[in-house]
Amino acid sequence: MSNTTTVRASSSQADKLDRVSFNWVMWGIAIFSLIVLTMPTLVVLIASFSSAQTLRFPPTGFSLQWYIALFDYPELWSAAITSFQAALWTTLICIVLGVCASLAMAGSRARWVAAMDALVMSPLALPGIAVGLGILTYFSLLGIRLSLITLVISHVVICIPYLLRTTLASLIQLGTSLREASTVLGASPVYTFFHVTLPLIKQGVITGAFMAFLTSFDNITVSLFLSDARTEVLPIRMWSMIENDLDVRAAAISGILIAITALLMVLMERVSGLSKFLVKS
Repeated sequence: MSNTTTVRASSSQADKLDRVSFNWVMWGIAIFSLIVLTMPTLVVLIASFSSAQTLRFPPTGFSLQWYIALFDYPELWSAAITSFQAALWTTLICIVLGVCASLAMAGSRARWVAAMDALVMSPLALPGIAVGLGILTYFSLLGIRLSLITLVISHVVICIPYLLRTTLASLIQLGTSLREASTVLGASPVYTFFHVTLPLIKQGVITGAFMAFLTSFDNITVSLFLSDARTEVLPIRMWSMIENDLDVRAAAISGILIAITALLMVLMERVSGLSKFLVKS
């Protein structure tokens, strides 16, 4: 009896030790991952306040001069406006195409749906350089000159998977019962879409649109192939600033973009539950 009690006590202590060890290991991995993920952002933010004439880390002093210098840089503002225009048009087109494609795919069990889903999602799996080269070659074969329109088309190709995925998740969660009830009560398909379906999937559409806008605004790999001197976008301008001069103003721009993105993500979390859709997609 005494030996059995001793064995049970030892087993309980071993189980407790295993749980504590497991929790410590998991916490250690989580903290390490958090440091690895946030460190690049912190380094850029700290470097943006450097008083040195070139980009370096750690900075020898701190100053706001590079943020102030951004106001006297017309080429930078022109690139930022082009990026905003391209991202805005890309997002609007992705909303229309993504919602239409999601409605067609969610309401069908045909085999072509799986093939279409894989085809639309392929730009996320392929290297951005390969996608950009392929689109550039396609436009060259058609004899189409590079412009803001070709840049927007290329961004639509790489951004529409985000909107398709979040809208599909909302449609699957919604089901078909409410739409069928609206149809049975005599509502037209157009009325059912604008008064039943769209209000109930708007959170998924807004989340996908937000992700598409950020992806288009920050894209550099595809933009390298599809933009010229007239349509230079902000990421390419920043790339040239760092490559040619190690310009600290590039870090200052990054600091502003990080702050705007963080504010938008907090806003989107409150408006549409951004993290919920990121997990689903």
